[in-house]
Amino acid sequence: MDVKELKRLMDAMKATGTAELELEWDGSEERPGGRVALRRESPVMPGGPASPGAPTQPGIPASSGVAAAAAGALEAMAAGTPAAGEVPAAAEEKAKGTDVVAPIVGTFYAAPSPDTQVFVRVGDQVKVGQVLCVIEAMKLMNEIEAEVAGTVVEILVRNEDPVEYGQVLMRIAPA
Repeated sequence: MDVKELKRLMDAMKATGTAELELEWDGSEERPGGRVALRRESPVMPGGPASPGAPTQPGIPASSGVAAAAAGALEAMAAGTPAAGEVPAAAEEKAKGTDVVAPIVGTFYAAPSPDTQVFVRVGDQVKVGQVLCVIEAMKLMNEIEAEVAGTVVEILVRNEDPVEYGQVLMRIAPA
């Protein structure tokens, strides 16, 4: 897992108001296995500030400062991140597209099998109902279909990445 992937996880945590996140994955020939735990000190729920008794997700002890320190260090490493309240032009551009979000927790697959072509690439035109990807959850393959017609402008996850409920997988600009 690289800094960009960790930054995306932190952004997703911030957007959904998630206070704690723990991921563990098995290794493969291309990528070693690993574990990451992230904890935000003061989660912000979308639409307003978090209340002092806001629920958090289980998995990381409240006394664990390691994850918080790691998250802080990673945010510091992400040079060029705009200050709170600033909206960069790229963020405004992204807002024009429709987000395709993960409806379940699982593993993202860009193709139906390892030896076949991916469902979609950046720049591809998609139709409503077209399969965009598959998310495997508990050995079940769930096809994720386009809810809007348009052009795929961004794919935010890589093949075999673990995904969380509500995580943005890709963005489609309306046709």
